[in-house]
Amino acid sequence: MRTRNQRRLAQWGGAAILAAVVLGLFGWQMGGALDDMAGEVESMESVSAQEAIFAGGCFWCIEAAFQLMPGVLDAVSGYTWGWVPDPTYEQVAGGTTGHYEAVRILFDPSVASYEQLLDQFWRSIDPIDEGGQFYDRGSQYKTAIFYTSEEQRAQAEASKEALAASGKFDAPIATKILPARTFYIAEEYHQDYFEKYLSQYKAYSEASGRDRFLEETWSEDEPTGEGSEETGEDAP
Repeated sequence: MRTRNQRRLAQWGGAAILAAVVLGLFGWQMGGALDDMAGEVESMESVSAQEAIFAGGCFWCIEAAFQLMPGVLDAVSGYTWGWVPDPTYEQVAGGTTGHYEAVRILFDPSVASYEQLLDQFWRSIDPIDEGGQFYDRGSQYKTAIFYTSEEQRAQAEASKEALAASGKFDAPIATKILPARTFYIAEEYHQDYFEKYLSQYKAYSEASGRDRFLEETWSEDEPTGEGSEETGEDAP
């Protein structure tokens, strides 16, 4: 007959075995998850991704124009070129920070070239508007290309000159070409806005006159890539 201590030891031993089994299964699952994460990181590192930064008025619309373009790995809304560190949307919208609303794009140049991104950018804005974009007025809504290398600068300038020489617009191209500075990521509710709040985004884009302008300006040309507005839900 077992003593009380023997029964306790038996119970503890059973519990220890069960705990070891659970921990072993957990460790196996965690190991698999870590292997998957390592594989994703290795996959990302194998892609020689490059960065491009554009300002084209409301960053919701510029992000949407690039987000599902082939070769674009990510598009993030944010603020850049101003003198206020870590600005808020309210500060930037006030027009006193020097920041542009902008979008930082991570892309795979083996799929989408920087020239193709430039082409998509021009097709997403009114490049002769000096005071903003459509009904968004102020320096924070002006257009600009922020180059991250001398190669990008040369390509941006050539692209701008080609657009000016095309005769598509009857006024000088107002978009500036500037060296990239610190990019501050905008608040989370601005990210993927066109997907999360599709009806609001469509209402804004149509009411602003952007959709009509772009359709009338580029309807006869074949785009190199475009964003999608087919998914998304209304804001709560």
